[in-house]
Amino acid sequence: MPDVDPDGVLPTVGSKELVAWLPTLLGLGRGDVVVHPQVAYPTYDIGARIASATPVAADGTAQVGPGRVGLVWVNSPSNPTGRVLPVEHLAKVVAWARGRGAVVASDECYAELGWDDQPVPSILDPAVCGGSHEGLLAVYSLSKQSSMAGYRAAFVAGDPALVQRLLAVRKHAGMIVPWPVQQAMRAALADDEHVAEQKARYAGRRAALLPALGRFGLRIDDSQAGLYLWASADEPASETVDRLAALGVLVAPGSFYGPGGAAHVRVALTASDERVAAAAQRLVSAGPA
Repeated sequence: MPDVDPDGVLPTVGSKELVAWLPTLLGLGRGDVVVHPQVAYPTYDIGARIASATPVAADGTAQVGPGRVGLVWVNSPSNPTGRVLPVEHLAKVVAWARGRGAVVASDECYAELGWDDQPVPSILDPAVCGGSHEGLLAVYSLSKQSSMAGYRAAFVAGDPALVQRLLAVRKHAGMIVPWPVQQAMRAALADDEHVAEQKARYAGRRAALLPALGRFGLRIDDSQAGLYLWASADEPASETVDRLAALGVLVAPGSFYGPGGAAHVRVALTASDERVAAAAQRLVSAGPA
């Protein structure tokens, strides 16, 4: 992540908590629109509804329609698709949102898990934001890079004015990260070696599953980063789920992430090396449907 003003960094009780409550913490409500990706983890939608704002699933500005846009969510690398948005796309989102006085929040929790040896752009990169973090927030979690999901260890960084507004409300709402967890976060963020080891572990599982899924007849789309493979047999997701379940391979239906995922499944790299190897062998043995 690019350099950030220390006053523009705030620890959060996991990243999902912030995603769910950010529209409310920003004071959004009825009449406000929260834009989120069309294929996305459902908490972006739920967070808008908690605030009584209107969630709009859109990947392009032309799809947003009427309404007062208060918040635009970006998720890159994406959960579930693993898609990485280029600098040019992110810059267009920032310019569009700033022209409407909207906040851009970028969920970047998989940023350390890119698979093409190219850095994953952050919303806070000077090439994206023009050197100013005004109106921008980046969300990051240690759950993926450091296997700290149970710690609920994450942070939000960006516009110091926005972060201080969030802090002023959160401390009264009890949204305070315990001191031992903050110290664990400091230790994890200061250690790059374990992040590289974890990434190598996921890379090995990915290398085993990619060709096995292909042998089974699945196409892998996007998946440039993250802990998942976004796979399709060009059939309803429920059918793919059932065929894989018959082999003892459990995946998530893409329809869970919106209508745009109706023909995909999300295959996780989070099982043990042994279980991933066994799944890959079953897929290869089964062959195309």
